[in-house]
Amino acid sequence: MAGLDKKFDKAYEGKSVEDLAKAPVGALQGLSDTDAEKLQSALGIKTVKDLGTNKFFLWAQAVAKLAE
Repeated sequence: MAGLDKKFDKAYEGKSVEDLAKAPVGALQGLSDTDAEKLQSALGIKTVKDLGTNKFFLWAQAVAKLAE
């Protein structure tokens, strides 16, 4: 996807989508290691895939879309 590299830290530029999904959430631009630790502690989220498939995030996204 175009521009996807800009959403991740430089260390992840050029990685495949599969590798990005396996990356720790701290690899996302704007999320610190401390943020990543909090997500793991609170919701068990370790990877970008975990974040993208987390039921609470999916529910919130569905509500936001319906509210548009």
